[in-house]
Order: sequence, then structure tokens, then C-alpha cells
Amino acid sequence: MSLKRDSFPSSVAFDDISASLKADDRERKDAIKNGNAIFAFTLKNKDGKTESWYIDLKDTGTVGNGVAPDGKKADVNLSLSDEDFGKMVGGKAQSQRLFMAGKLKVSGDVMKATKMEPILKKAQTKAKL
Repeated sequence: MSLKRDSFPSSVAFDDISASLKADDRERKDAIKNGNAIFAFTLKNKDGKTESWYIDLKDTGTVGNGVAPDGKKADVNLSLSDEDFGKMVGGKAQSQRLFMAGKLKVSGDVMKATKMEPILKKAQTKAKL
């Protein structure tokens, strides 16, 4: 099932991240070991609508719609525009710069947010944004 939403063009990256995690069991386990958190992404599109996706690097190494898997809570919440997320995953913007410019909002365990960068970098090689 695709995670892409037509009104959120950069959401195709969640399919790419999911495929990356499913492709190599060893890398998925390594990502879980290093990430040790559930990351929630809330994106805002040009129409002002928001939608959320999660990346579970705490237990399962899966990606899905919503802020967390059923019965669980996100450790890190990241909010940004769909356009900025596309730039970040496409390697055209760094998360730290977006954060410092106020374009990326982080709540929850901010230190764990830094562990998301390697996963996004893996998706950069697959994403065609």
C-alpha cells in the first residue's frame, strides 16, 4: 500500500524509506538499533492542509500513516512544509538549517531527532523529488 498522497508531493519519500527498510534486514535492524525511536512527521501542503506519517525505528522498522503505530506514541515529532520536507529528503536542504530558520519544528526527544538524518540520507538515493 502506497504512503504517497497526491496533495503532498514529497510524501513519495515515505514509500522510498519504507522500501529501503524492507530491502535489507540487516540494515533495518541496524536502523532500529541506532534510531531507537518513533519519528512522526507532520507535513503542511500549499493549501494549508496537514497530514502525518511515522517511521518506527523503535520496534518494527516500518513506515505508515498517522503519528504513530496503533497503541504507541511518537518519541519525536517533526513539523514542516511539504516543500521543505522534499528539499530535506532530496538533499537540497539540511534539517539543522531548516530547524535554525524556524522551518522545522521539533518536539519530544530533540536529541533523538538527530538520529533520523542517516535514514533520510538513505532515502535520498532512491527519492526522485
